[in-house]
Amino acid sequence: MNSFQHPRLIQGGMGIAVSNWTLAKTVSRLGHLGVVSGTAINSVLVRRLQDGDLDGSTRRALTQFPSNEIVSNILQTYFIDGGKLQNQPYKRAPLYNLKSSTSLLQLTMVASFVEVFLAKENHAGKIGINLLEKVVLPNLACLYGALLADVDYVIMGAGIPREIPGALDLLSQNKIASLKVPVAGSTSEDQNVTSFDPAEILGAAFFKPLKRPYFFPIVSSSTLALSLKKKSTGQVDGFIVESPLAGGHNAPPRGPMKFNDLGEPIYGERDNVDLGEMKDLGLPFWMAGYYATPEKMKEVCDLGAHGIQVGTLFAFCDESGFDQILKDKVISKIRSGQRPENGWVFTDPVSSPTGFPFKAVRLDGTVSENTVYESRKRICDLGYLRHAYKTESGEVKQRCPAEPVKDYLKKGGLIADTVGRKCLCNALMADIGMAQIQSDLSLEKPLITAGDDLNNLIKILESTPQRTDRAGYSASDVIHYLGL
Repeated sequence: MNSFQHPRLIQGGMGIAVSNWTLAKTVSRLGHLGVVSGTAINSVLVRRLQDGDLDGSTRRALTQFPSNEIVSNILQTYFIDGGKLQNQPYKRAPLYNLKSSTSLLQLTMVASFVEVFLAKENHAGKIGINLLEKVVLPNLACLYGALLADVDYVIMGAGIPREIPGALDLLSQNKIASLKVPVAGSTSEDQNVTSFDPAEILGAAFFKPLKRPYFFPIVSSSTLALSLKKKSTGQVDGFIVESPLAGGHNAPPRGPMKFNDLGEPIYGERDNVDLGEMKDLGLPFWMAGYYATPEKMKEVCDLGAHGIQVGTLFAFCDESGFDQILKDKVISKIRSGQRPENGWVFTDPVSSPTGFPFKAVRLDGTVSENTVYESRKRICDLGYLRHAYKTESGEVKQRCPAEPVKDYLKKGGLIADTVGRKCLCNALMADIGMAQIQSDLSLEKPLITAGDDLNNLIKILESTPQRTDRAGYSASDVIHYLGL
């Protein structure tokens, strides 16, 4: 595919399951690139099944998976006909390790397949999947499941995904692929890798020819883009260039970390991307992070960009996976002009266990309020953002700065690393109406993330007539606003 054939508009891959199959399918059918989130997709699948899969979509997709035996085991383990009781906790999927169990890798592969299959079902549009490089352990199984569903694009941020292009090459040939796993305390002699063997996890009897999708890493500088183009293990097909104004995880500022009066990281001139340098790389690129206006889109396209990626404006539309009550709350506040004194979005330098700055919407009753979060009993029961570390005996184990402090310290972690850390895994599951009931009977609270484009949401709302059935707007309203 030549660059001019790629869609100009990419819908951002927002996790956990905010960019669900419904949103991606809608955007794709309108002629653009719809993207599903692959983050924590195994937990999304098992909770949908425990909620009863009331519309039958998940089970319909499961019937299309190659192995009936694998699907049957998943349904027997997690499906609850009619849905679980409201006060019943969700059964959790197992935690990942360098060598995860076959059943967990099968669950992950199937979950990714289901999401992509449903997004692509009954239309000819293009679908991508977004993953986080930092969440390394599930990624190979996620990629293979997406390939089985004929995914068209893979987009990856939150790190430097040099090994992903080569992994895509191997997985598309049904071959074993491996990724290096960063392990604190390891030496250059240590070989810490996680692998995925399609023959072992799926079974060679089910092999079919697989399409190698296009790969777009998310970068914050032309220097990183050049490095990925030259040093990746396989072909890079384009770039998403993300500014610090984008939602979710942001790249840290280049140079020493400094803060403004609100405690947010200060980004300077060094953090601005030179579009001329990006153009000189000879690959298509899309700008992301506060570019979702017709004027800004035209400006960056005139400077060489192929188009833009838009997340935040899609995040609160009818088709997104955000819990409807949360969407209505945000939209109502924006319509009313109740803008917080310090703005809608706070760039929190410490909340994410990854160490990357993370954007949080200022909204009452969510864990963006420290008082709300401090009342929460610390627990790490999903574990997607854990870090691997090497013990004195040479074992590789995992820890999370947001887990109980005493547990983190026992594992050799520093107490300074725990200050201000928040359990994003549970909070983001709560965002989509799948909050866990913990052992103390507390219900996990949400943490909404959005980019600075949230300030532009009023423009869409003002141009969209209020209806009696809802306060919101559709994905097509976003596309119409952008003039596409």
